[in-house]
Amino acid sequence: MRAVQQSEWGGPEVLEVADVPVPKPAPTEVLVKVATAGVNPVDVYTRMGVAYNRVLSLPFVHGWDVAGVVAGVGYGVTRFKEGDRVFGMPWFPREAGAYAEYVTAPSRHLARMPEGMSFIEAAALPLAGLTAWQMAVDVAGVGPGQRVLVGAAAGGVGHLAVQVAKARGAQVIGTASAAKHDFVRRMGADEVVDYTAVDVTKAVRDVDVAIQMFGGDTGLQTLECLRPGGLMVSGQGAWTPGMTERAGELGVRALAYLVEPDAAGLESLARLYREGRLAVHVEREFALEEAAAAHDLVAKGRTTGKVVLRVGDPEGGRSYR
Repeated sequence: MRAVQQSEWGGPEVLEVADVPVPKPAPTEVLVKVATAGVNPVDVYTRMGVAYNRVLSLPFVHGWDVAGVVAGVGYGVTRFKEGDRVFGMPWFPREAGAYAEYVTAPSRHLARMPEGMSFIEAAALPLAGLTAWQMAVDVAGVGPGQRVLVGAAAGGVGHLAVQVAKARGAQVIGTASAAKHDFVRRMGADEVVDYTAVDVTKAVRDVDVAIQMFGGDTGLQTLECLRPGGLMVSGQGAWTPGMTERAGELGVRALAYLVEPDAAGLESLARLYREGRLAVHVEREFALEEAAAAHDLVAKGRTTGKVVLRVGDPEGGRSYR
């Protein structure tokens, strides 16, 4: 099968389309014929050798976000049968090999795609959607009446976090450049702040929860937006030195977070999609052979929503819906 593999750390040029064996599902696993694979910032950092190298070794097949059709089931699997349309983020942060024509994964790392969802949307949702869901719901417990600040609200995680927090009954404030304000409002934000034009710490005060995907000084400054006892959940805690100490000085809380495979979370996101309360925005699609160009785009950090690779056609000539 075709797969995007790398044998050394480096820039987009290290990504190569290789011919590798089709994997076989072990007990409790399913074999998925891949239609589409999502591309995330963590893919770029991993390729460069600056993230999760302790659990990835060269060579490896890239990618975690995947959507496709079950092509086989291992012993003991009861959740799925051949022909089921599924999506998920298996194995993260270990190698999943989603940039490939076939993937094997534990059945409980996947969920059924909701009716009406395209493969393009489905591949864009798992990692970013689970990040948004787990940060807002599982970690922060966002609920009705709370004020929630979402940083980078037009991005892959951000545009989904806005919708998840809104679906939970929160008042949502997003940060984005002026050109993306209309998009963030369409996602459900009650207020949008242009972080390029104003000091967010002065424009936004006394929020209950901050969902932050930036580290460094931006992460530390976000703590100043919280009410006393408020909580910042940081997806970049490892790159925000002094975060916990600064939170203590301000009388707020800060937690570092990393997404995990989670079938229940995927099913919750699917339910919101079915109910019309969650939209997945995909800015650009690339062919599998264009993975390097997809990485280039994501690395610029200006994407609205997500980027997806078209891998195969698992339904015999039908569209990516």
